[in-house]
Amino acid sequence: MKKYLAEMIGTMVLVLMGCGAAVFAGAGQPFASVGTLGVAFAFGLSVVAMAYTIGKVSGCHINPAITLGVYLSKRMSGKDAAMYMVFQVIGAIIGSAILYILAKDSGSTTTLTGANGFAEGAMVTAFIAEVVFTFIFVLVVLGTTSEGGAGNFAGLAIGLSLVLVHIVCIPITGTSVNPARSVGPALFDAIEGGKALSQLWLFIVAPFIGAALSAIVWKVVDTNKA
Repeated sequence: MKKYLAEMIGTMVLVLMGCGAAVFAGAGQPFASVGTLGVAFAFGLSVVAMAYTIGKVSGCHINPAITLGVYLSKRMSGKDAAMYMVFQVIGAIIGSAILYILAKDSGSTTTLTGANGFAEGAMVTAFIAEVVFTFIFVLVVLGTTSEGGAGNFAGLAIGLSLVLVHIVCIPITGTSVNPARSVGPALFDAIEGGKALSQLWLFIVAPFIGAALSAIVWKVVDTNKA
């Protein structure tokens, strides 16, 4: 249960901080808006912070796509994988609820929830982006956390890779590469009459496909395997 609670807390922090940066980028501030780089670093630094906080407890997946990749790599049981995903989604919803309370009167001109979305007619582009960038991100996770990988620097490498992914992918989908991160904000976007909930399937299916592909590729290239 400690592992599951750690995943819940970690995902809550990721959503609150990462999506929070996106939300308040559009609110009146005493200084300049954080911009795309600021949002990218908010997500990445959240992962770094949580990796060194709960990594020893749960491995700090805080992302169902990572959990799927780890499970397919035979590093965890099916029961643990399922419970990780459940608590990650719960954590994302809690983080989104806190953010919604903080942001609903902010006057943000960007978003009140940080929900993912794609423009009409751009579904194929969004799908490809989420598959490819999740593949890259989960591959980094599997590689850096493997035997002989990055060791204590794994959390830093993973967090910085998420920053890189966001820099490129934010203009396309807002960047999910994490089904839980998309579920929480989509629920509150529905309260605001948004369309994120109707597009949510893409941000669940595409990252899972990308994660599965990364597990397959890592199994082929991993030098620790016969």
